Amino acid sequence: MFSHVDNKNNPCMVDISKKNVTARYAHAKSIITLPKVVMDHFIDGEIKSKKGPVFSTAIIAATMAVKKTADLIPFCHPLIIDSCDVQIKVINQKDVSIDCKVKISGKTGVEMEALTGASVAALTIYDMCKAFSHDMTISEISLIEKTGGKSDKS
Repeated sequence: MFSHVDNKNNPCMVDISKKNVTARYAHAKSIITLPKVVMDHFIDGEIKSKKGPVFSTAIIAATMAVKKTADLIPFCHPLIIDSCDVQIKVINQKDVSIDCKVKISGKTGVEMEALTGASVAALTIYDMCKAFSHDMTISEISLIEKTGGKSDKS
């Protein structure tokens, strides 16, 4: 039986009431590929746009998204986030890497929060840079690591 359906096959939230509180961690990553016309605006570690500093805004958006994941994904439990670290870096002449690392002390994992943060950061970069060009690609949204549950992944 799947964990998000009841015995009548109706959708439901997983019951975590009997689980123990443990330290939970997840690291997700996304890549956004930017054309030269966008990268031409990369100065001193930041893309400058008419909408403001792109990477700084994307970090704020990712953090907000991590905290709002339960509002976006129906069966995610609302969580109190202990830590959210978002790092954005240019890895070559066109690719930007977004790493979102989330920690909690709780009864359920935070991989959806980390994945949501990495995704929303990439979407924010896209939104803020689309005035330069729409020729951007978001890819490789993936879970890099999760710990603290019965199915740790490294």
